Parts: sequence; C-alpha cells; structure tokens
Amino acid sequence: MSAKSSASETFRAAQTRSDEIEARIGTDPGSLRMLTGDRPTGALHIGHYFGSIRNRVRLQEAGVEILQLIADYQVITDREGVGDIGANVRNLLLDNVAAGLDPERCTIFAHSAVPALNQLLLPFLSLVSVAELQRNPTVKDEAQSAGISSISGLMLTYPVHQAADILFCKANVVPVGRDQLPHIEQTRVVARRFNDRYGAIFPEPDALLSETPLLLGTDGTKMSKSRGNVVELRMTADETAKRLKSAKTDSDRHITYEPETRPEVANLLLIASLCEGTAPEQIAEEIGDGGGGGLKARVTEAVNTYFAPLRARREELAADPAYVEEVLARGNARANEIADATLAEVREAMGMTYG
Repeated sequence: MSAKSSASETFRAAQTRSDEIEARIGTDPGSLRMLTGDRPTGALHIGHYFGSIRNRVRLQEAGVEILQLIADYQVITDREGVGDIGANVRNLLLDNVAAGLDPERCTIFAHSAVPALNQLLLPFLSLVSVAELQRNPTVKDEAQSAGISSISGLMLTYPVHQAADILFCKANVVPVGRDQLPHIEQTRVVARRFNDRYGAIFPEPDALLSETPLLLGTDGTKMSKSRGNVVELRMTADETAKRLKSAKTDSDRHITYEPETRPEVANLLLIASLCEGTAPEQIAEEIGDGGGGGLKARVTEAVNTYFAPLRARREELAADPAYVEEVLARGNARANEIADATLAEVREAMGMTYG
C-alpha cells in the first residue's frame, strides 16, 4: 500500500470513529473526557475562536468533561525567543474563560506545573523509534513553518510529548483538524504498545474531526500575530475597526462570494457570516455595489457586536488578578492529582514501585 493510500485509509477510519463520538455527545457525553489546548505564544484571535474555542464551549455545554491545557512547554519547541510566557499564560486563560469555558466544570492547567505528566515522556519515548519520529509529517511542517533548519531534540519528540498530554488524564477524545491526525495516531500507537508490554492502562484516544473555517488575516495571508494581520479577541471596538479598515479586498465594487477567485473578499464575508449566522452569499448580495468600504463596515459591525459580551466579560475578569491566579492554581492542582495517579499506575505496571 502506498503512503498516500495508507493516509487515506487512516483518515477514513478516523472519520468513522469521529462520527461515532459525535453521536455519543448527544446520547452519553459523560463517557467522554476531552483534552484540548493552546500554546501561549501571544494573544488569541478570532481565528482561534471560530477554529476551536467555540467548539470547546459547545462540548462543555453538552456535558463532555474537558481538560484545557495551556502548553507553555511547547512554546520552546520551535523558537528561541519565547516572550513573556507568564503573561501569555494568563491572557490565554482570560480569553478562554471569557469565551465561556467554566472553571467549575473544566480543568484549566499549565504544562510546566504538572511534573508527573512530563515524567511520562520517558517511558513513552522507549516505545517509539527515531525513524518513526522523523517520519511524522507534522513535525516537518511545524519546523518548516517556524523557519527551523535544525530540529531540536524537543521538537523531534514533540509527538510523544503530545501523547503524554493526552494519556496522562486518559482522555478518549481530542478535537483536531485532519492535518493533526498523525499526532493522534502516534498517541494511539504509544498507548497500544504500552498496554501490550506492561498491561492495559491507557485508552486509545480518538480524534474528533471538524471542518473548522480557514480564516485569512487582513492581508490575505495566514493569520499570524507577528504579521499584525489578526483581530485579537481582546481588542476594543475601535481597534477592531482600525484593523479591519486596512483589510485587503480588490478593485471590483460589486461584492460576491467567490472563494477561489476573490479570496480576500470571500474571507471578510466568511467572518461576517460566522458572526451573524447568515450565509456569506446573502451578505454579499445585501452589500451589492457597496464595494470594499461597505464590506468592511458590515464586517466591523458584525465582529464588534458578536464579541462585545466576550470582551466585556474579559475586562471584568482581568480586573481581578487574584481570580485568574486562583483558577490556574485550582486547575493545576486537579491536573496534578490526575497525573500523579496515572504515574503511580504506570510505575506499578512497570515494576518500579519501591518501599
């Protein structure tokens, strides 16, 4: 079987399992434990919200148990300059809680605060070969996108670290896009090999696949804070208007939704559509000959209206630093309880309990 055929077969099997999970969300959400997360590399933006945060809140409201990882250790996998990690961790927590994640119903924690989680990396690394790690396409893609010519040991073992993230809490669901499937498959392999070698401890987690909207930045390229082309969740209405005013469109005054031939215009229409709940084609028809100015005005109004409650809630939360610290401390404590229990099971299965 060719590599392309094998990847297609893997995707079909993952999609089947994902469909089954969606059905369970409606019938038995309490049987699902989901691990999801973000890297604290900067402010979250509307692409993060529509791509993942909104879905987390949906699953929380459905009754799925959620562990939200703030992956501060992953910040150092593909960059030398890490910025103010502490501030980024707190801002990421604020964005998620303001968006609707409830610390009373989910566990929000930081990578570096859970030693037992990271200790699982050692036995897990013994279960994979260097060749397997080198073949992982997402490692290559991450390195390429970060402009890295020499892959560090941490970057190479990134998929196994992700396996530890997922397996430490015995998560059985991980929401990902199709491009992240190799990481989930690697985690399933690690779980299977550990269970075969030492005894059944870990579930083989399934991917919850979803078609997340691919939003471009205001310059028509990939959204990136470093490019200054994003609308951050924490921006004010005026900052949002200023950012969207500079958004790239084209010279045709008649607005139409044609993603293939008019990607920048289509992107703005899609943003308005996501905020309003109206089809982008209909929005385009309503704007008609209003040109780029009319389009940007519509998008600005839609974004500011949609995110006004989130921004108000975020401002309220940010005014109470003690609350932020308390939420993080509580989440870290809960994650440590889970990780310590799992590591104890692992050590016993491996015959490494002494005294």
